[in-house]
Amino acid sequence: MPQYPDYRPRRLRRTAALRNLVRETRLDPASFILPLFVRSGEKLRTPVGSMPGVNQTSVDELLVDARKAASLGVGGVLLFGIPDHKDEQGSGAWDDHGPVATAVRALKQELPQLVVITDVCMCEYTSHGHCGVLVNGEVDNDATLDLLAREAVAHARAGADVVAPSDMMDGRVGAIRSALDDAGFANTAIMAYSAKYAGGFYGPFREAAESAPSHGDRQGYQMDAANAAEALREVWLDIDEGADMVMVKPAGPFLDVIWQVKQETGYPLAAYQVSGEYAMIKAAAERGWIDGERAMMESLIAIRRAGADVIITYFALDAARLLRARSAGSDTP
Repeated sequence: MPQYPDYRPRRLRRTAALRNLVRETRLDPASFILPLFVRSGEKLRTPVGSMPGVNQTSVDELLVDARKAASLGVGGVLLFGIPDHKDEQGSGAWDDHGPVATAVRALKQELPQLVVITDVCMCEYTSHGHCGVLVNGEVDNDATLDLLAREAVAHARAGADVVAPSDMMDGRVGAIRSALDDAGFANTAIMAYSAKYAGGFYGPFREAAESAPSHGDRQGYQMDAANAAEALREVWLDIDEGADMVMVKPAGPFLDVIWQVKQETGYPLAAYQVSGEYAMIKAAAERGWIDGERAMMESLIAIRRAGADVIITYFALDAARLLRARSAGSDTP
């Protein structure tokens, strides 16, 4: 028999306790952000058909979900609003009495320790479903900036800890930072969707947020999936304009980009495990094709291993429960 090397990696894989002891990458519920979809009304909980376990809720029901998140140690929530009425300008985005502002006030009153982040974009509020003002059928970048800034200030006024512009307009972080500072909200942080790619993983979200474009697509302002160097340029632009955190979206298909952004910038980095990623795991698990819990945890550990400090995921509650249940002697990441 050939002589074995002195170092045998399997020695530290023999038991769950040993594996847990030397695990390089760990998940913590405090790094999870739970997306929530809120609309006006009371006692409203409408399931999203393509996203099992995800609902549109009224503020009172949203508080139920937020309490669960807080009790499990989840770090925060990300709010998306569905207005009662939509128009060409998306004026519901800055409504002080709209679903998002109302939800923010309720959350900060009842769960002040929970980080509240608001999505800042026009797509949920415009009648055409695009992320900004349309001029001759095309999104007008500069005309959209003032509206995004107005929306961000409204969310900050309600008490949001962080505003998260997801529109991918050029210059929007600078415009929002300036507007927040001028309005007296210098302490409100910005988490920029810096490298947000166009693609096929958003379908279930558009059902949940009722934000599908009525015509065309978003490839004119969201990134091409083939580009990685461009993502770094986008990230540096947002940092230079005052972003406190940057984001890569989607997460799973762009683990290489997450890695590059973290390595090059060292900035606090979020990654969004989007609706399509969630729905695929759920659908395969429901059919018995995969172990859903295991696939969920492996997908999250991959995002964390790639360099994400924060993971925005619809699995936040399920993953937090599993981490808590298996915290002692666990064989699950």
